[in-house]
Amino acid sequence: MKAAELVGSYEGGERDFSRAELSGISLVAQDLIDIIFTDANLSKSDLTYSYLNRAQFTRANFTGAKMSGATLIKSGLQHANLRDADLHGASLQSADLQNADLTWVNLMDANLMEADLRGVQMSGANLMGACLRGANLRAEKRANCSDLRSAKLQYADLRNVNLAGANLAKADFSFANLTEANLRGVDLTGANLTGANLSNAFLTEATLHETILPEANLTNVKLERAKVTACNMTKVILKQAVMTGIKLGNSDLSYADLTRARLSKADLTRTIFCFANLTGAEMSECHMTKTNLEDANLSKANLLRAEMSSANMVGANLSEAMMPDGRIYALS
Repeated sequence: MKAAELVGSYEGGERDFSRAELSGISLVAQDLIDIIFTDANLSKSDLTYSYLNRAQFTRANFTGAKMSGATLIKSGLQHANLRDADLHGASLQSADLQNADLTWVNLMDANLMEADLRGVQMSGANLMGACLRGANLRAEKRANCSDLRSAKLQYADLRNVNLAGANLAKADFSFANLTEANLRGVDLTGANLTGANLSNAFLTEATLHETILPEANLTNVKLERAKVTACNMTKVILKQAVMTGIKLGNSDLSYADLTRARLSKADLTRTIFCFANLTGAEMSECHMTKTNLEDANLSKANLLRAEMSSANMVGANLSEAMMPDGRIYALS
């Protein structure tokens, strides 16, 4: 079908173009609101700046399509194939992309606010500067989790996003805004969160191995029972963070701010806290085998029943801290 024929039919009132063969078609800046392209082949098509609000693209093929600046508000793209498509600056607000394939897609500066992205494959996707506020990427079941491995999300707006159970291994979230995001049970192995804002986020039972987090803001974050190993967390902010039962082994938290953090029953084996601020931290029953607390501030910290016999305490400030035996430390 030629572009002129399709546009003419649309203007004549026809909306359903299901299963149409439209590979390579050019529909630049066309107004095609409410059009139906279910099971259509739109590979390598040009839909730049087209208006496709409420359009239906279930199982459509958009591989290699040009869709920069396109408007797809409330469109249905369930199970669509968008591999290698260019959606730079596109608007997909409230769109339904469940189980779509967005591998290597370009969504730089795109609007995905409140989009349904459950089960999407976004490995290698470019979401730099994209807005995903309120988007849903929650895993419905472990075998069908959203896949954002190696995705580029630098400076992205991910406030209130639901990424529970998602695979975020080696994704780049540097300087992204993840305030109040739901990251329960996610895999952040090798991910880059340098300077990211995760204040009030939920990371309960998440996996962070060799994750990069220097100068990230994790104020009031929930990290209960998370596995945090071999991570770079220098100068990270963990004020009032809930880290009960966390495994924080072999990680570097030098100069970190853990004021009033809750670390009871945490495993801090071989973790570095040099010059860290642990004022008023709850550290009862912590396991601190070879933990490095050199020059750390532990004033008013609760260390009741903590195992710290092999910890390095050189230069640490323990004024008014409750020691493992229950006594209050006082300078002699």
